[in-house]
Amino acid sequence: MGVEVGAQAARSRALAVLRVRSRALAVALLPAAVAVVLLVGGSTGHIDGPGWAVTRWIVSGFALFVLLAAVGIALVVVRSRPAVSPTVTIAEESAPDLYRMVRDLADRLEVPAPSAIALTPDCDSWLEDRTHPAHGPPKPESRDEIEGVPGVRGLPSAHRRAPAAPVLVIGSPFLWWMRVGELRAVLAPVVAGTGPSAHPDIAAARRFVRGLDAAVAVTSEPRGPLSRTVLGGVGWVARLLLRSCRVHAAEMERGVAAAAAERAQAVDYGLRIVAQEQVGLAYAGWDRLLTRVALPAWRMGRWPSRLDAGVVAALTELSRRDRLAEGFASRLGERPACDLLEEPGAIDEAASLLAARLFHGGPAETGPDWAPVDWDEYPDEVVDRKWRTDAARLHRVLDALGVSRSSGAGSGPGASDPEGPTLARVMDHLSDGAPGESGDSAGSRESGDPGDPVVVERLEAAAYEDEDGGPENERSSALAAGLSAEVAREEAAVSAGAGAPSGAAGQVGPDMELWDDGFLPLFPLQPPRTGRELLADHVTAMVCCAAMDTAGAAPGLDWLDGPSLLINGERSVDLGPRVLSLVEEGDPAPLRTWLLHLGIRPEKPVRLV
Repeated sequence: MGVEVGAQAARSRALAVLRVRSRALAVALLPAAVAVVLLVGGSTGHIDGPGWAVTRWIVSGFALFVLLAAVGIALVVVRSRPAVSPTVTIAEESAPDLYRMVRDLADRLEVPAPSAIALTPDCDSWLEDRTHPAHGPPKPESRDEIEGVPGVRGLPSAHRRAPAAPVLVIGSPFLWWMRVGELRAVLAPVVAGTGPSAHPDIAAARRFVRGLDAAVAVTSEPRGPLSRTVLGGVGWVARLLLRSCRVHAAEMERGVAAAAAERAQAVDYGLRIVAQEQVGLAYAGWDRLLTRVALPAWRMGRWPSRLDAGVVAALTELSRRDRLAEGFASRLGERPACDLLEEPGAIDEAASLLAARLFHGGPAETGPDWAPVDWDEYPDEVVDRKWRTDAARLHRVLDALGVSRSSGAGSGPGASDPEGPTLARVMDHLSDGAPGESGDSAGSRESGDPGDPVVVERLEAAAYEDEDGGPENERSSALAAGLSAEVAREEAAVSAGAGAPSGAAGQVGPDMELWDDGFLPLFPLQPPRTGRELLADHVTAMVCCAAMDTAGAAPGLDWLDGPSLLINGERSVDLGPRVLSLVEEGDPAPLRTWLLHLGIRPEKPVRLV
């Protein structure tokens, strides 16, 4: 009963959307109808006179203009390519078991099976219509072909085409973390949505709304003055129609979702409750993995090639640490959903590359500055390199600020070369700049040219940090401003030199021809880091370099926290507060005590890149 109610509500709203289209067509034809009446009346003598002739010409010209404008608007709406989500398409030969499971699920739900399956690097699943001609291969010139149904050819063009089923898009983390039964339960409400999608009225209403949305996007692109004027009118009409049917379209989609959810209750209802818990857990692990683990690698020009496998490791580690998640690890003995794929490694790699593009904006192909990295290589290829790169940047900014390389800690007998990059140099500079002291950093800032844009940028950033709760230490503020400017210059240089080559690595890759990648990243993970965060990260990197070079520490990977320092095989968890004491308060005592306890020599030069 609930299925029929939801479907009926969706159909009624679809008819309301189509009525908007019909009214727009009627408005476009109304001047032509008036012109026909006047012309027929004039030819038959019923509407005659000196004034009617002029009226007929004016109305006929206006009607012709309206008809041409309506045809132009209709062509733009029909020919505009609707937006398509970036995904990795899974061919049936690459995942026959997955396709079989989805088809069995559709049979149990008594709905059409999805036409294809694709993966998205996100924790969500949905149905997506890709029946627009721009989303498919070019059609043969002499034969007709049903869109989305390969192998069915030769139908007369006069026949009405049957709508193809939408594509099932599955979140890639679900395949690796969920078990087969859990994935089936989660997909049941989604697959059930193919039933309402097959209804002619709902399909027509969706095509109309998608066409209007695509037309608005086309008219918003920068063009020449003449094209901008013409397309501006088209965009105004498309926006007006969208506003007219927006409420009806939203209610239609709610009705479709309600009908699909009601229909899916008959399939694996009890298991779906448990599976929904795994959805939330997978989302939390995926977000943590991207921000703490993947993002540092992307910034270093490396993209982890097994992100989905990393989700399993991260969530397993979470279940080990968190008492509330203890029961989740016991599921790992069951068959994972990724076993439904023939080559899960290749598909994971393609999804990982797409994630790097969407969330960071990396290139579509691998190269010297954009290479995949395995988890075994992550500590050496990413963590060690990141720390040494940050430490080198920190010393470059210190050199630009005129900070001396010599320090009291390294001036005693047997001390190493005072010109080398040492941790003592950083600590002495920050600890000498207590609140109210200007030190040599103030002198270097005063000696700089006020008109130099780099100096101005540093001063503005330092002032912003002071107002925004940043480091009160004057030297910390100046150093943070310099680091912010240096990082901004490096990122600008990378963005200017980065190209957007077409294609994808390997046989399985993102659907590059279906979406525009000129505005990547589409979903940046986090806003730019503040100067305080940058300074703390760089000082931490310098401490870690000193620990590795003088005390035998090693870089490591923590699945939940990202890059970590391993001392005697154990992860160091108490370094952060000590670095903040130095950066924010100018107090080096906690950090010096920590270094002395672990045998780390701050006066010894470290190796940088």
